[in-house]
Amino acid sequence: MDNGAAVEASRESQSGRFVPRSTYRVQLNAGFTFDDARAIVPYLADLGVGALYASPYLKATPGSSHGYDVVDYGALNPEIGDEAAHAALVGALRERGMGHLVDFVPNHMGIAEGGNAWWLDVLENGQTSPYADFFDIDWRPLKPELRGKVLLPILGDHYGVVLEKGELELGFADGAFTVCYYATPLPIAPPTYPTVLRLPLPELAEAFAPDDPAFLEYQSIVTAFERLAPQDEPDPDLVAERRREQIVARRRLAELVADTPVVAEAIEAAVRAFNGTADDARSFDLLDGLLGEQTYRLSSFRTAAEEINYRRFFAINELASVRQEVPAVFAAAHALLLRLIAEEKVDGVRIDHPDGLWDPAGYFQQLQEAVAQVRLGSESDAGTADADGAAGVDAAPGGAGTAEEPPELAVGGDDPAIYLLVEKILEPGEELPADWAVAGTVGYEFARLATGLFVDPVNRKAFDDLYARFIGHKIDFADLVYQKKKLILRTALASEANVLARALNRISEHDRRTRDFTLSSLRDALRETIACFPVYRTYIVCEEGGVPDRDRRFIERATALAKKRNPATDPSVFDFLRDVLLLRNADDATEPQRADACRFGMKFQQLTGPVMAKGLEDTAFYVYNRLVSLNEVGGDPAAFGVVPAEFHRQNAARRRRWPRALLTSSTHDTKRSEDVRARIDVLSELPREWRAALNRWARLNRRQKTRLEDGLAPDRNDEYLFYQTLLGAWPFGAAAPDAELVDRVAAYMLKAVREAQVQTAWVNPNEAYEAALSAFVRGALDTSGAKPNPFLDDLAALRRTIDHVGAGNALAQQLLKLTAPGVPDIYQGTELWDQSLVDPDNRRPVDFPRRRAALDGLRRRKPSRDLAEELLATKADGRIKLWLTHRALNCRRDWPELFAEGDYVPLEATGAEAEHVVAFARRQGDLEAVVVLPRLIAGLLRGKLIDPLGAEVWGDTRLPISGAAAGQRYRNAFTGSVVEAAAGSDNTATLALADIFAALPFALVVREADDGDGAERSA
Repeated sequence: MDNGAAVEASRESQSGRFVPRSTYRVQLNAGFTFDDARAIVPYLADLGVGALYASPYLKATPGSSHGYDVVDYGALNPEIGDEAAHAALVGALRERGMGHLVDFVPNHMGIAEGGNAWWLDVLENGQTSPYADFFDIDWRPLKPELRGKVLLPILGDHYGVVLEKGELELGFADGAFTVCYYATPLPIAPPTYPTVLRLPLPELAEAFAPDDPAFLEYQSIVTAFERLAPQDEPDPDLVAERRREQIVARRRLAELVADTPVVAEAIEAAVRAFNGTADDARSFDLLDGLLGEQTYRLSSFRTAAEEINYRRFFAINELASVRQEVPAVFAAAHALLLRLIAEEKVDGVRIDHPDGLWDPAGYFQQLQEAVAQVRLGSESDAGTADADGAAGVDAAPGGAGTAEEPPELAVGGDDPAIYLLVEKILEPGEELPADWAVAGTVGYEFARLATGLFVDPVNRKAFDDLYARFIGHKIDFADLVYQKKKLILRTALASEANVLARALNRISEHDRRTRDFTLSSLRDALRETIACFPVYRTYIVCEEGGVPDRDRRFIERATALAKKRNPATDPSVFDFLRDVLLLRNADDATEPQRADACRFGMKFQQLTGPVMAKGLEDTAFYVYNRLVSLNEVGGDPAAFGVVPAEFHRQNAARRRRWPRALLTSSTHDTKRSEDVRARIDVLSELPREWRAALNRWARLNRRQKTRLEDGLAPDRNDEYLFYQTLLGAWPFGAAAPDAELVDRVAAYMLKAVREAQVQTAWVNPNEAYEAALSAFVRGALDTSGAKPNPFLDDLAALRRTIDHVGAGNALAQQLLKLTAPGVPDIYQGTELWDQSLVDPDNRRPVDFPRRRAALDGLRRRKPSRDLAEELLATKADGRIKLWLTHRALNCRRDWPELFAEGDYVPLEATGAEAEHVVAFARRQGDLEAVVVLPRLIAGLLRGKLIDPLGAEVWGDTRLPISGAAAGQRYRNAFTGSVVEAAAGSDNTATLALADIFAALPFALVVREADDGDGAERSA
């Protein structure tokens, strides 16, 4: 890496480790490749971005739009580009002093459509596969028929139905047999080849003389396959022999078929016989028997919940979990990543879904150590190359070479080997474990803070009441989450819960005081405790002994609440579960008993996260619709707003503990983009207007509903969600919905009701309800009639307020992210207005040429009041957000230490409108930047659709700045204007809000200082 470029691109720790000053996240896939990313590097550099942050780009399932279904850790995704294209992208970044982060997925791999060679080997060879331990497979599940097999719930109907329809088709090529289910190939185990190969033996005996070499070779090949060790052979030598011999036997078979047409025709005939005949059920017996010999069992996708015996990412059957705690797995999975790091083509890594790992803290430390080792190796190699190339250079005194010893690379702590981020979702009040060797999280907790800051807490009760009145009943959010988590444990993740219950039952049998607990009571206690769990997971490592205080508190809280919710249940069963999880009585147990308890605890921790994610994020968030801007990853919909004091407290805490953590507001995983949330937040200030509008719209749209057997569809809760979604996703300044918006909202609403699992679901869709919902959405938004649409006409008045105030919220939220402690991340395209909904809506292509042209136009201008007024007047085009982003990023570039390491000083306004101000200063030495923003703008404007500018709005409101002197000048980074401090009290000077917000409703003002020769410096 060009060190000068790296320094320009980022703030670095004292040892020279890369830390970006800002990141820009792009989604790579076949539609946006390495070459496409390289093409936007000049634009990103001009915007002021410090590092390109890419979605996973290792080889994934063909056609993957996201890359989280990696099928080969050792190769780049050919749909995105090859190593030359990757190197060219990195080279372009280096030329402009930019860094590169990549998203890495250690928890799971894609296993669909035969793209994963490791998984196919497991299916072919079972427990004898060298990759059998790579995946988290239970080879001894509860169901006897699954012992030694992997359940594959990939069929669209019951197995027998699929088989007799001829949808499973045996094929032969290159000496190997494979069964295909549409695009999914399923290998046939070589020891079972004789089941097929014996069928044509009588025909071949008639076609060949007994001593014909081809016939003898055929019989010899059949014998070779018959003599292969079985799939459950435990002897490693016999397993190795089997792998060797089956390769040889397949090669011999392929050569024989290629050279002998009679044999080829006989095998083709046998394959046809195995594939059966339509309308003849018995003709499929041969294939049924062959499939019964395999180390996998095919089944309907509906059986996954109850019987699946491999751990998945959440409940997605196509994503199989990987055991990174196994050294061979870690080495194989990280080889390419570590090489790219050693070659200085990757500067930082985001770790996806760490809560699925066996021991996240251990994994992070192991990765840091691995990076340290490869960097030491590359530095040593470079030193050797330099020494070898310096012919004739004398040795240093004492015989030492001229090359210096490579420095030892620290891991973890304050000086990690690499910048490492974790996709850890923290529940409110939860803190990231201090011993993790990471820079911090990806920033969902900041998104919660920033969104909540623009929600008016005063109106909580009003929203509780109007929501309950509109939908016809009250919803207790905590109880809803509890119920939805239990639903997930009974359905999508029932198999995992049942396995844990059996394990807990075995542990209970170890002690005469607990052996009377029934399996049923233990299963109930387990489900209830997980349903009451307050966080995604704990991080107890039983091998190390001891339980962190934070984890003990979470477990005790969960079991106590489970007891309270189940007064009729024997409380001692919850106490038993608690004690097992907290490793109590471990000293009195035998080694096998401790091992059982240890494995149970670790597997318990791997289950609570998926249950929380599915029950909370993917279900409850789509049911509790009071104010859906709060229904965000890492958020708490039960809370209603964040006061400035709490916002400042958490910013200061991040500055102390995790100053290099990412700050995000939109991601590929957010339920709604930052701008959608900013618009919906406005409703929190307008409960009366919102309630009245809801009632009018419900009357106007009643004719769009469909009467089903159980009432009108959609129901009132889904209708309530629709209105918020429409206001949030409506493009700024648009007069009417276009076809794209209608399609997007309709698709979103369908996904939302399926996720909610109230009226319909993904597994069992209610087609009548879904059709009624689609008709409602499209009817409500229809503009094709001869007469105006009365609903859209009525919507316009509130929509104008949402447009106006929502823009102010969105701009303020963006500036907070770009100036608060941490590393700001910009999700692709959100430098202009972006009103995306949940995926796949937020993965639509970005119009980069439009953004490039807009930025070029702005960069030709200097900060001025005229430009500010122009941008404000044309804010619907989004250039005002682009200008804010560009100027703030350039301030971070110009003063990297100030924003990376500077103190965080909360500021509190005084005067009539003080409650509508949030402000803070960033200080380092003589440098000071003051950030000032309006909040709760609708209340501030009191119904007027004017910009929150000048004395008319702000009156006598002022901002005291401790330590500042009267006459001190502050230059506005966005307008170029200067604000002068006036004398205040208690050693403070004050800035007038009317001056700060003279031209724009957001401000970043930088204190001007004398540089020693009478000149002033400023932004």
